[in-house]
Amino acid sequence: MSRVMGLAQRWIVFAVAVVVWQLLTASAQNVYFPTPWQIAHHAWNLWFVTEDGGFGLTAAVTDDILPSLARVVGGWALAAAMGVVLGTALGRSRTGMQYVGPLFAFFRSLPSPALLPVFIVLIGLNDDMKIALIVFGCIWPILMNTVDGVRSVDTVKTDTARAFRASRVQWVAMVVMPAALPKIFAGLRLSLAIAVILMVVSEMVGDTVGIGANLVEAQSQFDFLTMWAWIMLLGIIGYVLNLAMLAVERRALRWQPTRSAVANARRTAKAGG
Repeated sequence: MSRVMGLAQRWIVFAVAVVVWQLLTASAQNVYFPTPWQIAHHAWNLWFVTEDGGFGLTAAVTDDILPSLARVVGGWALAAAMGVVLGTALGRSRTGMQYVGPLFAFFRSLPSPALLPVFIVLIGLNDDMKIALIVFGCIWPILMNTVDGVRSVDTVKTDTARAFRASRVQWVAMVVMPAALPKIFAGLRLSLAIAVILMVVSEMVGDTVGIGANLVEAQSQFDFLTMWAWIMLLGIIGYVLNLAMLAVERRALRWQPTRSAVANARRTAKAGG
């Protein structure tokens, strides 16, 4: 029963918002703002109704959605690997960030979509350019959060590891990385949203396949139902990816005490005192 109540609490606001959206758009009868039901019905026909009228994945799924998802996951995974490795090395270095800190601050302040023409000139209009743009935009939150997490290792853990004469590999794998994981996961979740945005931006220029290309085509043809279907899909993709990352984070950090456990421990300590 508690799980049902928790699920209802999480979705009640969303359900109310959808109902209000349905009522407002149905009463307005504005061609630019179709109802959620119309968008959902059109999206179903667009992605799950084949040419013969049966159920199945259409070409829009296999040729557009799946390649776009592959670019998001591939670019984000590369950025995660590079950011964690480089961030760990710089976080453990005493002087590394003093040399590269100003350079990193300059590059991460640059808006990644504005660099799209630069990546096109350097790499060309291909999948490598799209993935490179995603990597460039996603690496900074991961890198800086990893540096911050690695540098925030508790002194007690440091002294304990020294007392047990842990090797450098053991020190990094068993002390530094577990302590830095909460901040690393925060950077990973933030970079996932950036990856989705940059995937759309990179596909909007000089491309005919992908979610971004279809979104631009629908806008140019004033096909507002299709345009809203692709927009809603982007929201669903972002939500599902964030949900998956939260599940991985909870499993990876299950050894950490929860807030309720900490609160109960404090109440027990006060009661004992």
